[in-house]
Amino acid sequence: MYTRSILIPITFLLLTACGSKPNSDAASGDALSGNINIDGSSTVYPITEAVAEEFQKVQPGVKVSVALSGTGGGFKKFGRAETDINDASRPIKPAEDSLAKSHNVSYVELTVAFDGMAIVVNPKNDWCKDMTVAELKMLWEPEAQGKIKNWNQIRPEWPNEEIHLFGAGVESGTYDYFTEVIVGKSHSSRGDFTASEDDNVLVQGVASDKYALGFFGLAYFEENKDKLKVIGIDDGKAENGEGPILPSIETVKNKSYSPLGRPLFIYVNSKAGQRKEVQEFVRFYLNNTNTLTAEVGFISLTEQESADAKAKWEAFITSLPAAQ
Repeated sequence: MYTRSILIPITFLLLTACGSKPNSDAASGDALSGNINIDGSSTVYPITEAVAEEFQKVQPGVKVSVALSGTGGGFKKFGRAETDINDASRPIKPAEDSLAKSHNVSYVELTVAFDGMAIVVNPKNDWCKDMTVAELKMLWEPEAQGKIKNWNQIRPEWPNEEIHLFGAGVESGTYDYFTEVIVGKSHSSRGDFTASEDDNVLVQGVASDKYALGFFGLAYFEENKDKLKVIGIDDGKAENGEGPILPSIETVKNKSYSPLGRPLFIYVNSKAGQRKEVQEFVRFYLNNTNTLTAEVGFISLTEQESADAKAKWEAFITSLPAAQ
C-alpha cells in the first residue's frame, strides 16, 4: 500500500540472504491454520506487515491480514471485537478501554519497539535548524489558527513567508502523541494543516515546498532523508542536554530527545490469544521484531525489555482458559 510496506519485507529478505535470518523457533512446530486480523497504526504497520509475511512462510496455513486505520481507528475496531490485534503508536485511551469493556473485550499491551517523532522542513530551508517546544506549541495550538501564519512570527529573523503545515491524520496515534506532548492536550491543534494517514503524502508535501514544516515518525524521515531536513528540538530541560537535540537512535534511547520519543505497541485480544495460531504469531513477532526494527530505522528494545515483553506474553496466555 505504501512505500514502506514494500521496502521492509525486501529488507527482511536481504537479511535472510545475508545470513541474518528471522528466528522461526516459535513457529516451527506443528502446522497451523486460521486467520489473524490486524489493524491500527500506520507507524507500526510496516513492522507488523513484515513479521506477518515471514510468519506465513513458516506457517502457510495461517492467513495474517494487516490493515491500517490509524491507532484511533484501529482501537474502534479492536474495541468492537472486529480484530484480533491492534497496532498502536500510543497507549489505549480510557474511552477506548471503555468501548472494549462494553463489548467484553479484554487484552494485553506489548511494547515492540521505540520511535522518535521527526520535525522536518524542506532542504532549501536555510533558516530553521531547530525549534523549542514552546515555539512548536505556539505554532500548532488551536489558538494559532488564523493568527500564526508566517515564519517570522515564530522568530523575527526568519522570512516573512507563509508557513505550510503538514501532519499526521487526526485518527493516528502520531497525531495524538504530538498534540499531547507539544500542545498539552491530546487531539487538540489548529485545523488548517494538511493531514494524512499516509506518511508518504506528508513527505512529498514537505519535500516540494520550501516553506513547509511537518511531523511524522523518525523511521519515515530516515527513509526519505535525501528529500528532507530534520531539525533539532529544545525542551528547555537541562537534564536532557543543553540546547536543541536531533533525533537519533541514541537520543531516543537515552531519552534526551524529549518529549518526542515514544514506545510502539501491539494490543492482543484475550479471546484471540486463546488460539494457537495467534499465540505462535505473537511469539514469532517478539522473537524477530528487534532484528527488523534496527534495520529500518526504528529503535529496538533492550535485551531486558525484549525479555520482559516475551515473559508478559507467556504469562498472559497461561492465564487464559483453553480455547473452546
